Amino acid sequence: MNPEEVMSAARQATGLDDFGGTEFGEGLEVYCSAVEAEAALNDLGRMAVEANVVASLANRLKIVDWAERHPQVAEERIERPLVVIGMFRAGTTLLSNLLDCDPENRSLLRWESSDSVPPPDHDNFREGPRVDAARAASEMLDQINPAIPAVHYEAADGPTECLTLLGQDFKSLLWEAMTNVPSYSEWLMGTDQTSAYRYHRLALQVLQSGGVRGRWALKSPHHALGLDALTSVYPDAALVLLHRQPTTLVASVCSLIRTLSGTFSDADHTAYIAEHWTRMLEASVERIETFRAAHPEHPVVDVAYADLVSDPVGTVASIYRFAGRDLHPASAEAMRKHLADNPAGKHGTHRYELADFGLDGDEVTARFAAYAERYLGGASSR
Repeated sequence: MNPEEVMSAARQATGLDDFGGTEFGEGLEVYCSAVEAEAALNDLGRMAVEANVVASLANRLKIVDWAERHPQVAEERIERPLVVIGMFRAGTTLLSNLLDCDPENRSLLRWESSDSVPPPDHDNFREGPRVDAARAASEMLDQINPAIPAVHYEAADGPTECLTLLGQDFKSLLWEAMTNVPSYSEWLMGTDQTSAYRYHRLALQVLQSGGVRGRWALKSPHHALGLDALTSVYPDAALVLLHRQPTTLVASVCSLIRTLSGTFSDADHTAYIAEHWTRMLEASVERIETFRAAHPEHPVVDVAYADLVSDPVGTVASIYRFAGRDLHPASAEAMRKHLADNPAGKHGTHRYELADFGLDGDEVTARFAAYAERYLGGASSR
């Protein structure tokens, strides 16, 4: 896999050739090199990763082309989005599904994040051939690795993370979730992510131009790593940060990454995953604290995972109050129905232990002691 070949394949698949600038190119080059040198992909992995890269480039071509042929897209306004910025494995999926129950919100759906053109209208937003294709692809992956739904389930017609759109600028944890690529990670943590968020905004403008509008409700733990870039593009974003005890966060994210990347590689990456993703969580905390200290004018609402689980609808109402909104009774009832229809464990039970990754609970607790003290009442909360 090399940049010129995958770009050529995307051009051939779409008949288009304008990628909307070249800022994505460095990330693509670094990632291709890292995959070849470090990822140790199996045959399925080589096919799947290259196909994903080509599809990401193809969707980028189509978004840029649509915006150029429909100049009114530039007038689309993205106002006061509600952005869940993390933490990893702290209930962000549950919260985004609840926010999706409110018709005043506009979620980024899984299918449209990778197949964005033409932008959906109200008739094909939740159903249609593109939704069916995304569902079939997910079902095929679940057959290959049946553990995936229990670890991280997303419906094709349900809300997804922003990783896919950011990945189309090749500045995204998406690529690290699929493959273990240390050199790409080092590059990502040191690069300016502004171009990814500008592309992200263009994609949202295109998507809502089809007529399905509302206040965007977005989420991804990746956002914790790029808060300066995010808020430069979305200066009026309302930021939501979820908190959970660190030993659970670390064990859960390591299990997630091993499950996902293990689908595409037969090598044992356990030691790398344990070291790297524990450090990634630390970096998320550090960058959030740095941002908050530098930008007191941009508040962040803190939400405890325990509160979200014990009183989901009440927690959403408190987030709305932070954002200057009211939770309407009909939306609250829709959230309660969603919870009743989707109980915990519906798609299987996700079991994980620090010991599975050679990690010691006391050591992890010590590494996150300041975080736990500030947001969870101390290390004893574990």
